Amino acid sequence: MNKLRLMSMACGAALLMLAAAAHALEFKSVGEKPAVLYDAPSAKGKKVFVAPRGMPVEVVLTYGDWTKVRDAGGDLSWIESNLLTSKRTLVVKIPNAKVRAAPDDNGTVVFSCDKGVLLEPVEPAASGWVKVKHRDGQAGFVKASEIWGT
Repeated sequence: MNKLRLMSMACGAALLMLAAAAHALEFKSVGEKPAVLYDAPSAKGKKVFVAPRGMPVEVVLTYGDWTKVRDAGGDLSWIESNLLTSKRTLVVKIPNAKVRAAPDDNGTVVFSCDKGVLLEPVEPAASGWVKVKHRDGQAGFVKASEIWGT
């Protein structure tokens, strides 16, 4: 292969890696107090929802002192950036999610969670499972497909 073609292929590969990194999801959580979500980046916008403390959100973009976020239901809204925290939480998206002692469908069930329960990630997702901790201290593994915010 000629040198120009090799350089072109290397540049293309580098651009693909940059594009993949640019599309990496960023999640944050609502801080210690409930927060109002708006339909525009302004307190003069229409109030659309009051997010409970700890609710996970996906950061879509930041504009000045405001952040556009997506919630577990896929809805987009705006929140004042200072009301978000980098502490991660996950939300159960199915009724009766089983949290198991091992990352396996046959693992002993440690506890079950209803839809909407917040969990704290302990370790990053691996092989379709996430190690989580409930606020009461119980910990175990839940299927990544049964939670949102990873």
